Amino acid sequence: MEFKIYLIVLLSVSLVTYILYYLDKKKSEKNKCRIKEKTLFLFSFLGGAIGGLLGMYVNRHKTKHLSFIIVNWLSFILQIGLGIFIFVYFK
Repeated sequence: MEFKIYLIVLLSVSLVTYILYYLDKKKSEKNKCRIKEKTLFLFSFLGGAIGGLLGMYVNRHKTKHLSFIIVNWLSFILQIGLGIFIFVYFK
């Protein structure tokens, strides 16, 4: 049960994170007010790494920023590790 909840949270936060990356890309193309990098980092770290990675590579956004690559991949690894922990220890 806990694992299913964890997956739902990850997918939900990842969807929001992807949308934020998408919107930031569109705003950057139109020279409009952007979404703060702290916000993008926070959503990626707090469960949205999959959405962050998809937002980066599908939309070609922030892919040249080493900090975004590191934060998203490390967050992804941590979120996978936490998922494995929950799956194994909370059956």
